[in-house]
Amino acid sequence: MIIIKSNHEIQTMRESGRVTAGILRDLKDFVKPGVSTKDIDDFVEETIRGNGMTPTFKGYNGYPASACVSINEEVVHGIPRSDRLLAEGDIVSVDVGSTWKGYVSDAARTYPVGEISLAARKLIEVTEACFFEGIKYCREGFRLSDISHAIQTKAESEGFSVVRDFVGHGVGREMHEDPQIPNFGRPGKGPRIMKGMTFAIEPMINQGTWKVMVLEDNWTAVTVDRSLAAHYENTIVVTDGEPELLTLL
Repeated sequence: MIIIKSNHEIQTMRESGRVTAGILRDLKDFVKPGVSTKDIDDFVEETIRGNGMTPTFKGYNGYPASACVSINEEVVHGIPRSDRLLAEGDIVSVDVGSTWKGYVSDAARTYPVGEISLAARKLIEVTEACFFEGIKYCREGFRLSDISHAIQTKAESEGFSVVRDFVGHGVGREMHEDPQIPNFGRPGKGPRIMKGMTFAIEPMINQGTWKVMVLEDNWTAVTVDRSLAAHYENTIVVTDGEPELLTLL
């Protein structure tokens, strides 16, 4: 069941989203060669708790950290480690969730580490562009798969592939609510979009094949061909006009 949020619920999510957005903004300067993925996780947790909120991810289905930090071929759910250091030329995706008064905001970005290749930079830019293509259809009257189709069309037109195994989703009192929102598919399918729906739209785009595998830690997903992957996500609310992005300052 897709939950329509009240104005009060949306305002609470807006407050949560402000903190998540601030973290992702500040990580632009924090991410650099020599920083460990555990350093990133510590920064995320300290900022969330410093604002009186709770890290959504920590303990979720047993996940051990407050952020998912995924380097290069790691698509999502990389577990932070103190011995995993960022190196010049890497790209790193950071996925963050903050919970405030029982309501969740969920967002992700992929960052360059120092100077990166033109191909890696294009992947990051196209992944972000895929998100903005998708949210053109986060309006009343469209159907959910219109979002999916727009994301896939943009990614594939640029020579990239779309991950099938992980998808966007509803968000609110739970991090994962109905509906699931794939980043691929035919248009004109699924429920109609209505004002008050809140979604986490999150293209996960690969340089090579769309196929992924999960490593032995049972969390970290990587591209099977070890090509680069990028991730861009925001929590959005459907309005009677343009969608509102709750996790973008």
